[in-house]
Amino acid sequence: MTQPVANADITTTSTTTIPNAAKTDLSTHQSKVIKNSQKNPLPDPILTEVNRRCRIAAEQLKRYSDVSQLPADTRTAPDLNIGFGQQRALKALQTALDIHASGYHVFAAGENGLGKRTVISRLLQRIAVEQPTPDDWVYVHNFTDPRTPMALHLPAGQSILLQQQVNNLWQQAKKRLNQRFRSDHYQSKIEAIKNATHQQETHAYDALNAEGKQYDLALTFRPFDNKAVFVHPSQLPTEDTSVSDSISDAANSNTADNNDDGEVKVATSHLNNNNKSTSAKTKTTSKDIENKHDDNGYEAELSNFAQKNHMQKRLNQLTIALEQLEDEANDAIEELHHNIAKRALQPLFTPIRELFTENQSVLDYLEAMFADMVTHVERIVNGDDEEFIAAVLATTPSRYAVNVMVSHKPDSGAPVIFEDLPTHLNLLGHVEQITQLGTVTTDVSMIRAGALHRANGGYLLLEASHVLEHPYAWQGLKRALQSRKIKLSSLEQMLTLTGSLSLSPAPVDLNVKVILLGEADLYYELLELEPEFDAVFKVRADFHDDVIRTNEHELALVAKMADIIDFAKLYPFDNSAQAALLEHLSLQAEDQDRLSLHSDLLIKLLHESNRHARLENQRIVDVHHVTQAIADMDERSGYLRDLYWEELKNGQQLINTQGQAVGQVNALTVVSYADSEFGMPARLTAVIQPNIGAGDILDIERDVDLGGSLHAKGMLIMTSYLRALFSQHHALNFSASLAFEQSYAHIDGDSATVSEACALLSALANIPINQAYAITGSMNQLGEVQAVGGINAKIAGFFDACREQALTGQQGVVIPMANVKQLMLRDDIIEAVKSGSFHIYGVNTLSEALTLMTGLPIDTLNKKKRYRKETLFGKVLQRLMLWDNNQDTGDTQLEEVTDKKSKKNKKRKNVKKKRNVSNNKMILS
Repeated sequence: MTQPVANADITTTSTTTIPNAAKTDLSTHQSKVIKNSQKNPLPDPILTEVNRRCRIAAEQLKRYSDVSQLPADTRTAPDLNIGFGQQRALKALQTALDIHASGYHVFAAGENGLGKRTVISRLLQRIAVEQPTPDDWVYVHNFTDPRTPMALHLPAGQSILLQQQVNNLWQQAKKRLNQRFRSDHYQSKIEAIKNATHQQETHAYDALNAEGKQYDLALTFRPFDNKAVFVHPSQLPTEDTSVSDSISDAANSNTADNNDDGEVKVATSHLNNNNKSTSAKTKTTSKDIENKHDDNGYEAELSNFAQKNHMQKRLNQLTIALEQLEDEANDAIEELHHNIAKRALQPLFTPIRELFTENQSVLDYLEAMFADMVTHVERIVNGDDEEFIAAVLATTPSRYAVNVMVSHKPDSGAPVIFEDLPTHLNLLGHVEQITQLGTVTTDVSMIRAGALHRANGGYLLLEASHVLEHPYAWQGLKRALQSRKIKLSSLEQMLTLTGSLSLSPAPVDLNVKVILLGEADLYYELLELEPEFDAVFKVRADFHDDVIRTNEHELALVAKMADIIDFAKLYPFDNSAQAALLEHLSLQAEDQDRLSLHSDLLIKLLHESNRHARLENQRIVDVHHVTQAIADMDERSGYLRDLYWEELKNGQQLINTQGQAVGQVNALTVVSYADSEFGMPARLTAVIQPNIGAGDILDIERDVDLGGSLHAKGMLIMTSYLRALFSQHHALNFSASLAFEQSYAHIDGDSATVSEACALLSALANIPINQAYAITGSMNQLGEVQAVGGINAKIAGFFDACREQALTGQQGVVIPMANVKQLMLRDDIIEAVKSGSFHIYGVNTLSEALTLMTGLPIDTLNKKKRYRKETLFGKVLQRLMLWDNNQDTGDTQLEEVTDKKSKKNKKRKNVKKKRNVSNNKMILS
């Protein structure tokens, strides 16, 4: 520091006389200063200016939340605004809800984990409370067409009432009918009908028997088929009784059978029973008849044949008359049954009709049910038909069961349903079947409701990806929304293309708003692949990933934290913990001025922070617990990162964080695998082949199918920029190749464009690059540096690599200036920047990046508008011209050698020719 002062003194006293000794000392001192300046040249002013302009201060590396502006703890947080940060989506949703035209259903598009379902569900629940409660729906037996059960709608809450009333009606009806058909009055009525019929039959048979006696014929009944025939009196058994006695005995026998064991049985087909009893009373056997026939002779029977034939015809006429008489008797009994049933059932149906007087469809059903019970009263009382017997777990036969599909509490509002398993059956309902002894049966009681039935009159939320996973689910949903009807169909018939017989329930009118939840990519795929998708889901509600970071929004997020904490019953979080969570949400949003809205991440952080507080027996969560939770999450997802750092320590990964190298640069990359993402430096190298090609650049990653389309685009942009930069000054007489060393995975993205340009220009100019720096950035064809993603992870990756190899105070990263607002770095990196052991630079152009990386001016022009020789671009042009000169020199030398050889060969030919001439002369002489 004293040498400059001495020089200043000498300069000010230049007019005075200086002794010789002093002159000698001065010359010695000046020579030392010149030598020192040659050893340590002053930095280029351009480099100094770029360094000053691009250096990022520590205050710019992270935005901290103001703790004083936050609540003391989450118990004093403001009320939650459900639609916070999603006003655009909620406005679109409200538009769809206000329009009741066909197709105004909603596709809520946004990343998984944003809490789309929670936000929409809460909003719909608020709206649904004020909506009218939809009707109940039931399925009942169709007495006209049993294969097509009827769908009835009733006011909310009345479906259960109807079901209970019908169940009670059945129990009372069965009991009352059994009493009426067991009564003495019923038995006397039956006896009267039977006796009257019996008397008419007896008189008819007696009259016919008397007429047969005129022809010496007697009426009898064959025992083996109970058929009435005329025979000769000699063929009758000796102990036979009269026809009237046989009929009377048969009637008495039938009455005794009916009253056996006190069982109640409805009388049916009485005349048939009488005939059978009469035949039982007849003692004549076929063997006796044959004996008589043998005794009297065949001649006597032939003589009586005409008379017998005549009487047999009369018997046939009597039989027809008796059948009509039997039908009249049965009709009389049936009419008696119906009258008894009507008188017994009418009082039971009247109260139910009064309950549902305003519902004509229910009244019509009750009328049909009443008529059916009257018609089948015999089968109901006898209890020998499965259709009129209740199943094991039921109290009412399925024929008279009321199957409640959907029931709502009165004044409960519209339903809000989320179906987590949207199969075809769960969406549209289905008809169950039961197998008994190899027979498959079903009935109206086995019809099951789907999500559309439960959400009818309200709102249905579905995950779009889940709907598309199940066969025919999307087709069924689309058909129902377009037709506005829920029609149950057999999925078995759809899949197997068979025509198996099953129920075909009547369709139900549909009035519902469906909200599909999914990512934006799925929405675009559906638009492209499903032609009718846009016609069904006309409204798209976009959910944002983040929100602007303001004090108001920070308080809104604290309110969201408090809501989650109250729901999960966690410990309250103080304002320091709130601030740490907000800063982490900014890190996830990769922007100092934005906050991530991913609910899943926030819920995870809250639960894990609460765990650390509980383990330390703390009743409130502070910043220390949040930091521990973040560190735990980072450690769990850092397995691959630890493997990389282990390879770096062992020297298996070749990364230099010190020194210089030509055509070699540390590029910042991000490794993404499943839920793990971390930054790491990668060595990028460039190799030049002079005088080969015309500026062709080989992208090794692309040629071996390890580079993606975005990476290839960055390479082409960089190539175009270099061609435009130098081709106007000199032909590009080289070819080059670029590669990421020790990279064996797929590479994509254009964030390595700037680093590739640095490596290539370094190799072209033969100027080394400072290996203490790492660089990232995209670039356009004008040489402007553009923002990239994952900037915080990239910086952290190179910082960790430098720390592993010892921080020297010279290391740092070069990033796009456009990424500075996205910096939310770790506190240890910020401390290193404050202490000067690590540096971060932001650049706007490729020239600024090259200046920092090489320490040279890049594109300074002289008066002739040419790059100066000491600039990087000037050195590139010198190398291009040198290669061209070397090529020309090589060509000139080759021509000279060729000329010498041709002259020498010509001289040899002349000498040989002279020798040949002299020899000729000698011969001629």
